[in-house]
Amino acid sequence: YELASRLSFFLWGSGPDEALLEIARQGRLREPAMLEEQIDRLLRDRKLKRFADSFPSQWLQLERIIPSVPDPDRYPAFYFAKYRLSMHMMLEPLLLFETVLVENRPILDFIDADYSYRSEALSAWYQDQGKTKARTAPTVIAFQRVALTNRHEGGVFTTAAVMTMTSSPVRTQPITRGAWMASVVFNNPPEPPPADVPPLPEDDKNTDHLTIRERLARHRTRVDCAGCHTKIDPLGFALENYDPTGFWRDKYDNGRRVDSSGVLFRRHKFTNIVEFKDAILAEKDRFTRAFAKHLLSFALGREITTADSPALDRITGATA
Repeated sequence: YELASRLSFFLWGSGPDEALLEIARQGRLREPAMLEEQIDRLLRDRKLKRFADSFPSQWLQLERIIPSVPDPDRYPAFYFAKYRLSMHMMLEPLLLFETVLVENRPILDFIDADYSYRSEALSAWYQDQGKTKARTAPTVIAFQRVALTNRHEGGVFTTAAVMTMTSSPVRTQPITRGAWMASVVFNNPPEPPPADVPPLPEDDKNTDHLTIRERLARHRTRVDCAGCHTKIDPLGFALENYDPTGFWRDKYDNGRRVDSSGVLFRRHKFTNIVEFKDAILAEKDRFTRAFAKHLLSFALGREITTADSPALDRITGATA
């Protein structure tokens, strides 16, 4: 009965149905063939939609897009009527996740996919860099599956949703983006920053001529900050070509070139987002284990501990 409940709440977000309870009564649910049969049945049911909405939202921390408010003077097309483009952005990674699940595609599509999903408003946003105000009313939103022709797009972490929710209203936040990447992609969240570290001023005329990398250099001079920065800075600066709402840029407003180079895990050098994706794909076993850990934690409804390592090893090996 416990296994039946775990399976049902994991994949359906509700209690087991009569068919699952009957097999539990018979004591047959732990038989490998029966367990596989029931999992397949649960996966084919429409109630799987609850899992396809709840798990990726938690995994990707997509609730952070809800309070995101890009500067309306800089990004007026983000707003229409009393609404924002946030919900269109949020649906893109959710639909990507659903495709990988339903079509049983490789989980590496989450890193680098040659397809995505766009509504008419979101397509316009990507194509004309927010120059045209969206003509969108509250309604059913039609999304189309589209082929992607360059690797600046594709996967979950280069979507407009992630770029917007990890930025301030007026600038990118490489440290926030790096912490998101460490937590979500590699399941290795950094320690909270020291309480006495001052935030970077949003509007400082004395530093307008600097790049964000140069402005953040002061934080790395602190010994208690250096360790975390070594880990998260390369992950955040790799995404620096995406502005606060996900538009691609080669230069900052002050004319300085964006430097998105770095080294992943002190092993893989990269100079742009394509090389960064390649570096993550070279570490695909690390990503696979991190993703399996996220999923196992969701399925069990608790933190993963050292005691779960053997199970995690088996899941990671089978996934690979």
